[in-house]
Amino acid sequence: MIRAKVAIVVAMIAAAVLAGACGDSAAEPVIDVGDPADYAPVIEPAEFTSTVDNPYWPLAPGTRWVYEAEADGEVERIEVVVTDQAKTVMGVATVVVRDTVTVDGELVEDTFDWYAQDAAGNVWYMGEDSTEYEGGEAASKAGSWEGGVDGAIPGVVMWADPQVGRAYRQEFYEGEAEDVAEVIRVGEQVTVPAGTFDSVVVTREWNPFEPDVVEEKFYAPGVGVVLERKVEGGDEVVELIEISEGP
Repeated sequence: MIRAKVAIVVAMIAAAVLAGACGDSAAEPVIDVGDPADYAPVIEPAEFTSTVDNPYWPLAPGTRWVYEAEADGEVERIEVVVTDQAKTVMGVATVVVRDTVTVDGELVEDTFDWYAQDAAGNVWYMGEDSTEYEGGEAASKAGSWEGGVDGAIPGVVMWADPQVGRAYRQEFYEGEAEDVAEVIRVGEQVTVPAGTFDSVVVTREWNPFEPDVVEEKFYAPGVGVVLERKVEGGDEVVELIEISEGP
């Protein structure tokens, strides 16, 4: 069962974090979740649902989030829409979410992400089909992966009960997609252009391909991500501008 397996994985993660804390912190990764070879969650399709209603990652069809950031004098706009499409990954029916990124009005990335929720309420990231664009032309599919294909493994993007200190893998496709995260604060209040939000969960996120870059993400109940900011390796801030619900 998934819940039992998750508990085992989390126990291994906690042990790895404790072991890392005993060494030279300057030489350790920002978030140590142990050896990838030890990470192999069992995916039982019967334990999943395509209805994703975790309060910190709600994916009701038709919901649309708009984010903006400014970097090097250019305005980046990110639109995230929960589609009415479905995709089966590892026997699990997933919700398809489209994420498009434009810079000064020009499309630079178009991604279809696949999510599902287990019986305990944890939201899993099952894969993504991502296309990067240059000058209006598709240039790269780097970072794309699908759970169960070529050794790629799904990960958790939001726990049913996020607890401070819990570190976890959000995805694992060796050499392509290896994001990890840790819950670092809960119960915060955050103000962005879309409004003021309470009871916010904050995570710290990192991947081994950009070891000098660390981000914090802020998740508001009933909304999802409202703020992202780099705390190491840059000063970019991504803020929620607006959110609209579907029909």
